[in-house]
Amino acid sequence: MATTTPPPAGPGTSPATDPTPAPVPDPALSPVTAPASSAITGRARLILLVLCAAQFMVALDFSVLNVALPVLGADLGMSPAALQWAVTAFALPSGGFLLLSGRVGDLYGRRKLFLIGLALFGSASLLATFAWDPASFLAGRAFQGVGAAMIVPTGMSLLTTTFPEGPQRDRALGISGTLLSLGFTVGMILGGVMTDTLGWRSTMGLLALFTLIVLPLAPGLLPESRTPERPRLDVPGAVTVTGGLLALIYALSTAAERGFGGLDVQLTLVAGVALLVSFGLVESRSDAPLVSLPMLKRRTIAFGNLGGLVTFSMMSTVIFALTLYLQETLGLSSFVTGLLFGIQGVLSVLAGTLVPKVIGRFGARRTLVAGLAGQGLLTAALLGIGTGSGAVLAGVAVSLASMFHLGAIIAYGVTVTSGVPDEEQGLATGLVTTTQQVGLTVGIPMLGVLATTGSSLYAGVRTVLALDAAIVLAAAVLVAVGLRRAK
Repeated sequence: MATTTPPPAGPGTSPATDPTPAPVPDPALSPVTAPASSAITGRARLILLVLCAAQFMVALDFSVLNVALPVLGADLGMSPAALQWAVTAFALPSGGFLLLSGRVGDLYGRRKLFLIGLALFGSASLLATFAWDPASFLAGRAFQGVGAAMIVPTGMSLLTTTFPEGPQRDRALGISGTLLSLGFTVGMILGGVMTDTLGWRSTMGLLALFTLIVLPLAPGLLPESRTPERPRLDVPGAVTVTGGLLALIYALSTAAERGFGGLDVQLTLVAGVALLVSFGLVESRSDAPLVSLPMLKRRTIAFGNLGGLVTFSMMSTVIFALTLYLQETLGLSSFVTGLLFGIQGVLSVLAGTLVPKVIGRFGARRTLVAGLAGQGLLTAALLGIGTGSGAVLAGVAVSLASMFHLGAIIAYGVTVTSGVPDEEQGLATGLVTTTQQVGLTVGIPMLGVLATTGSSLYAGVRTVLALDAAIVLAAAVLVAVGLRRAK
């Protein structure tokens, strides 16, 4: 499910420490002026359509290939052990390059990098569609990941700079979050249908088709931000954070398949942590840091991203555990299981229309806490599943939990990006999208492996659900306390 700081002289930054000059908007493509209402009309609606279509396309890529892996492996001659690379080859660059892409977009033009990302993603999708061997397919997946790493943070920052803070931005983030969640769910369903009827290559071809639709529309619609000067990029920071994220995502993705006992997993996990620690040291001494450490000290940034990390990682774990339970314990087919999860998509669309109104009335911080609490309680309700029945309870509880999950997604995006000056929106949204990617990556390796290592699959799934619920509820308490003290 999959689916987002301070004013210039506030507690997070200051003119003395932030060397980034304010962007000069293109007069022909200036941001949309926010009316008092949340209505989005005219050109603003077209901008939102293009940005959300791109985000939906990337979300689709996270899940559309999953059920096609066995067929793909047989066609290309990939062993079962090698199939994990069909997912990992995309996850590594898409997560590893997010922060760097967000900052490069800030400095050199978000629209420019967004368009480059779209072109690369589309070309890579074509390469994956017509792949003739494992190497060409994995190369296509890797370049898709690089393109996604450009599209996601720049697309989010274009959204938050186009729609000023307030009702319009809340609604725009609500629509974007809904399509992020819906894209992941639709991908699960479409992947099976398309693989059975048209073959696995059609799943990659669909992504190329999406790009061909979105790319021609984007240049004339999207606003650009330009800086009068080009401050130097923090190369040491870029190397350490990108290397650290790549190593961490590799270790966790591989551990999901083979456990933490492998030497390569252990070495890359240690290397990832060491590089991220080094990144913190580099940034504390840099004159032009890639990440403003004072920004990370802000409670809205720290606790907002904590909420996002937990809601993504724990919901992905629930989906994984329930997929095993429904098919292996209850004996449901993959098609019926997909339909049960498809209900999530319908309720997510409903939630996406309601959450911005809830945020407008109660605030993003309270909505984030309520989203986490609801997700945790409904996950706990799943402990009522049995060995002979439980499909109805699973379907209802996980669908309702997904509504709260989507509320948390939208609310944490609003919390983290509110109050951020336009010149730092790429950084803020880069943190949001990095949190999403890391969250989607760490949940299953952390808890999902317990589902298959217990005395029985049923017992393992219940253990996963119990720990999952406890973590989400604990996070709800921490976020509530942390955000209550935020300025």
